[in-house]
Amino acid sequence: MYGKMKEHLCNTLAEIKAAGLYKEERLIESPQQAVISVKGKKVLNFCANNYLGLSNHPRLIAAAQQIMETRGYGMSSVRFICGTQDIHKQLEAAISEYFHTEDTILYAACFDANGGVFEPLLTDEDAIISDSLNHASIIDGVRLCKAKRYRYANANMEELEKCLQEAQAQRFRIIVTDGVFSMDGNVAPVDKICDLAEKYDALVMVDESHSAGVVGATGHGVSELYNTYGRVDIYTGTLGKAFGGAMGGFTTGRKEIIDLLRQRSRPYLFSNSVAPAVIGASLETFKMLKESNELHDKLVDNVNYFRERMTAAGFDIKPTQSAICAVMLYDAKLSQVYAARMQEEGIYVTGFYYPVVPKGEARIRVQLSAGHTHEHLDKCIAAFIKVGKELGVLK
Repeated sequence: MYGKMKEHLCNTLAEIKAAGLYKEERLIESPQQAVISVKGKKVLNFCANNYLGLSNHPRLIAAAQQIMETRGYGMSSVRFICGTQDIHKQLEAAISEYFHTEDTILYAACFDANGGVFEPLLTDEDAIISDSLNHASIIDGVRLCKAKRYRYANANMEELEKCLQEAQAQRFRIIVTDGVFSMDGNVAPVDKICDLAEKYDALVMVDESHSAGVVGATGHGVSELYNTYGRVDIYTGTLGKAFGGAMGGFTTGRKEIIDLLRQRSRPYLFSNSVAPAVIGASLETFKMLKESNELHDKLVDNVNYFRERMTAAGFDIKPTQSAICAVMLYDAKLSQVYAARMQEEGIYVTGFYYPVVPKGEARIRVQLSAGHTHEHLDKCIAAFIKVGKELGVLK
């Protein structure tokens, strides 16, 4: 049988390559930080989710090493058998404090948090109303649930209201949205979403993966930005972006919701506990963020600096309120050629194209970090301009 399937797979892979959609993985030979080593060459990294520059921070490394001395390397168990240490509960409490919520449950990744949140809470009597640009993990989580599905165009409150009106036929309703949409960088209008949720008796869930640590006056996410504390019922998020960049995800929100997830959420019940080293470093992250807002302030300054100068240079950048700047190129092959030329200029970026983004919407997604300096940004902008003129993107 595999001979027949192999032929099919080879043909499919050839079609992907011919369409310019084949994804190559480039090897990094250094820690994740603003300056990385690729093929023995130092390049500036502008495509990591390392928003606060913490992925290689010495305090986090020391905290991870220290916790391994006292709590070991791995847990070898799920939480309810023998996989819960005191530090797991401490981190859940720290996350709850950060988001102003009642309780938190940890997962191996936010993909698991989103995959495990809907099915335990909702049945075929209920409704899920989802933004069209929500992350793949939310989409897959919705697919695992029997609730009726509604979808509204990205951040379109008129369509959301129509969905809510139709969903009055269901028992419970939940609106789910990314806080920051990862490909465009725009922030969901969570205040307006909460207004509609209250008008039509619905719950609200926000995925904070790209917004926590980034948006809001001190980077505490969408509820700080829109003053919606107490109005959002569920947040999901990751420890793999702003909060140190390792592994681990979480769901935080109403106590009873978290309690039921501990009893019935399959990715939680059937996956190993998050490793002690990740927990130790994450605890140190939240400690650092309580001490100072310096990293977030630097990130905001870098985003404003980069966006203003790229726009002035003539690049087509999607409106953004986050650390994501989508430089639109529209053509998939062009995005790959552009990214390759940028690497030759010492700038590490990635071209995004279908199926990661819609067909005809290819781009280079630039992600800013508190780890960048203005000198780094100037070099990146200069390379963008040079390559843009070579490839006919700029006149």
